[in-house]
Amino acid sequence: MVSHAIGLFHDPESALHAAGQLKSAGFAQPEIMSPVPIHGVEEVLGPKKSVIKRFTFFGGIFGALGGFALAAGTAVMYLHPTGGRPIITIPPFLIISYEMTILCGILATVLGFLISARLPVFRERIYVPETAVDKFGVTVPCDSDEQFSDAERILEQAGAEEVRRLGDPS
Repeated sequence: MVSHAIGLFHDPESALHAAGQLKSAGFAQPEIMSPVPIHGVEEVLGPKKSVIKRFTFFGGIFGALGGFALAAGTAVMYLHPTGGRPIITIPPFLIISYEMTILCGILATVLGFLISARLPVFRERIYVPETAVDKFGVTVPCDSDEQFSDAERILEQAGAEEVRRLGDPS
């Protein structure tokens, strides 16, 4: 099990500085916990990439193909030839294809949101009650005691009021 070092800060600027120092020192994934939104997090930790748009895109494509296949399959299965017109005609089938594109795109977007938000939670996530009220926390995973002591030193130099170890080192 990987332990985590968490530093509690009184102001967001110190927390941002500490996260930047940890990232530049080679720590893999520093995270900031905050009771309010902090301006400048993306400049320090980098932008977070969202995969939700891919879920929407592929859901829409699946819906369009599925809607067209449903209409065409039904027309072929239950033949009703009328006046020499083709069995599979594009214009009327586009309506159900459009509706299925919207439906499957929305359902895939909701699924993508749940997956991106890591819901439901299958593993225990780090939570420190103080960061929900008036403190700013910076957490970083540590594989060894040496890595924890390095993280502790960086967090204290950045102005952490308190540094804690969460979890047991492996």
